[in-house]
Amino acid sequence: MEFLSRLQQSFAQNLLPEKYYKLLKQFYTGYKTALLAHHMKIADYEPVFFSLLEKVEEEIKSPYDFAPYHKQILSPFNYYQLGLDFMRPLIDREGSTVQGEEYLKEITKKIANQENVIFLANHQIEADPQVISILLEDKHPKLAQELIFVAGERVVTDPLAIPFSMGRNLLCIYSKRYIDHPPDLKAQKQLHNKKTMELMSQLLCEGGHAIYVAPSGGRDRKGPEGTIEVAPFDSQSIEMFYLMTQKASRPTSFYPMALFTYDLLPPPEGIQIELGEERRTQRGSVHLAIGPEIPMENIPGLDESDKRKRREMRAHFIWSEVCNKYKQFPI
Repeated sequence: MEFLSRLQQSFAQNLLPEKYYKLLKQFYTGYKTALLAHHMKIADYEPVFFSLLEKVEEEIKSPYDFAPYHKQILSPFNYYQLGLDFMRPLIDREGSTVQGEEYLKEITKKIANQENVIFLANHQIEADPQVISILLEDKHPKLAQELIFVAGERVVTDPLAIPFSMGRNLLCIYSKRYIDHPPDLKAQKQLHNKKTMELMSQLLCEGGHAIYVAPSGGRDRKGPEGTIEVAPFDSQSIEMFYLMTQKASRPTSFYPMALFTYDLLPPPEGIQIELGEERRTQRGSVHLAIGPEIPMENIPGLDESDKRKRREMRAHFIWSEVCNKYKQFPI
């Protein structure tokens, strides 16, 4: 049975609401078009859509409840592999690049010594975790699979995103952008965030962890001139993570990470509060770059006595480091 026939059957049997029937149909059609444009056979990759549909059906029937610290599910179903299998055909590996191998080697040694590493990075698409893993898996498979992501509300509440999220290690947090929506859940969300931060503190004290944080709190989008802009970093977010590392019993190092993944799965043009955004896929090159360790206490000009200005200067410096790496990508 072809995927679209199976999808129609699912809708007819009320296993899938109309909204998600339409979204999955559009998702599959775009994915198929992207592969055919590069002379790839969709039949070779249809099985991953059958798996995705099955997991979305399960999610609609019985929503998965993510813990504040979610550990990836590899058995009895390997959700991590589902994410890789889904994104791999869309990535032109020959045209893709990974920069900063010397820093990646440095990072893996620190993790092996039970130290922690926090990547302060830009964020472009829902599937950034899967793309990062695919780019790192050949030389750094352990880091590729075990990396922990600070994840926002949408990837743990949208039925189409949840199967992919279940395959990742996540520190689930409500971002500033959505914490007031709806207003009556604000206190509950704040309590959840507090619990997540407590668990992150425990991980930092335990040591041997690598954590990805997007201090922008959202995805990069195109500016007025149509070019993709690295979203500014939130100084309070960076300061919160920095203060947490200073209280931990194991040392933590910060590194800048720049990503270009935008073309594979562009976000909506504007901020969308309602769940269920369209996914429009393309095939193309992706790029990742790691810069040298960030000297959190020795950032140029950080002798400013005003604490607020110090936070802003630190955030701007880190954002600039990511932007400088981003500008070097062949895009």
